[in-house]
Amino acid sequence: MRKRFLLIAVLVYSAAGFGQTADSADNASSNSGAPQNNQPAAKQSLPRFGIEVSAGTLGAGIQAATAVARHTNIRGGFNFFKLSVSGTDNNNDLGYTGTLRLKSGEILVDQYLKGSFHISGGALIYNGFQATGNVQVPGGQTLTLNGVTYVSATSDPVTGTGAITVRKVAPELLIGFGNLLPRSARHFTVNFDLGAAFQGSPNTTLNLLGSTCISQVCSTISSNPSVQANITAEQRKISNTLKPFQFYPVLRIGFGYKF
Repeated sequence: MRKRFLLIAVLVYSAAGFGQTADSADNASSNSGAPQNNQPAAKQSLPRFGIEVSAGTLGAGIQAATAVARHTNIRGGFNFFKLSVSGTDNNNDLGYTGTLRLKSGEILVDQYLKGSFHISGGALIYNGFQATGNVQVPGGQTLTLNGVTYVSATSDPVTGTGAITVRKVAPELLIGFGNLLPRSARHFTVNFDLGAAFQGSPNTTLNLLGSTCISQVCSTISSNPSVQANITAEQRKISNTLKPFQFYPVLRIGFGYKF
């Protein structure tokens, strides 16, 4: 009787141990399988959205970005700057005012090559770079156009406006450091861009009204072909002087946050 009891106890213990071992194996298999299923999903998840404020040669700006691949972001933004000046030329008593406006919208593709180092290609899809000015030449004072000196008529002084404009769309190529969407738990970022936007040769326009005099012979500017020709030549000279700015330098630093 005692032997039977011992035999039954051994069988029950063995069965219980086998079942526990099988359950543990199943649980271990299940637990080990879960990370394997979740790990690829974690690797494939990309930051969705980041935003930054920036300052540089394009003005003050705000930019946003989203990740489209492991090493690729798409970034877009808006930049703005305005400066107004006024004064008097002490040599000729010429009064002038001027305004510089930088306003642009851009789209960039950031390709990360190593760490935070990236090359960015895109465009200023709207380039609102513009400089405008006004001038008043008091009667009896001189002004020079294309190397020819005129005297502003006392009875009809010369006034004028001028503007410098560029193409509205300008391709961009930049290099830089920093990632608005770091592939880590980090949220705050610092980003740096350096490069250029190809905006074409600046175009200069001059419009003058009033009358000019040479050797006490005066005539209205609008009716004097010689003055008109010299105004056109002066426009070309200013445009040629500004030709290096067809490649507008882009230098920018930004401070961002990844959501």
